Amino acid sequence: MTGSNHSITEQTVVGWREWVQIPQVDVPWIKAKIDTGAKTSAIHAFDLRSFDRDGRDWVSFAVHPWQATAQDEVAVELPVHDSRSVRSSSGHEEQRYVVRLPVVLGGREVPVELTLTDRDEMGFRMLIGREALVQGYVVDPSLSYAGGRPERAVRRRNWGKR
Repeated sequence: MTGSNHSITEQTVVGWREWVQIPQVDVPWIKAKIDTGAKTSAIHAFDLRSFDRDGRDWVSFAVHPWQATAQDEVAVELPVHDSRSVRSSSGHEEQRYVVRLPVVLGGREVPVELTLTDRDEMGFRMLIGREALVQGYVVDPSLSYAGGRPERAVRRRNWGKR
C-alpha cells in the first residue's frame, strides 16, 4: 500500500456509521458517522465551560450519548488539548476546544482528538474524521456497524425507548 504506514492485513474495516465506545468518560455507546471529508472528529457537547486547574486549561461539558433524547446524560471534565478554528460542512467557521480521548472503534481502542461542538441538530452526535481513521481503518460505505453493535436493549435507548 503506497503512502501508508499500515499493511492491508492491519486494516480494520468500518462502515459509514458505527457504534463507538468512550470508556474513559463513561460513554458506553454512541452512534458515530464516519466522515472521510472531515479532518477532525467531533462530539456533541453542551453546557461547555472552561476553567483553570493547577495552571492548566480544562473544560467541563455534558454529552447526550443517545440520538433524539437527553436520557443518560454524561458529565465530563478534561484538560484542553488544543483550540482550533473549524469550518463546518455548511461553511460556518467556529473556534472549538479539542480534547484527547481513547475511543473504541471497530473493536480497537485508538487515541482521538475530539472537537467539542453543538451537534444536537445533526443526524449523529459524534463524527469520526480522517485523523482518527488513518490509524489503520478502511471505510466501506456499503456497510453499517461493521464493528459490531450493542445489544438490542441498548440500541433501543438510542431512540428513548426503555
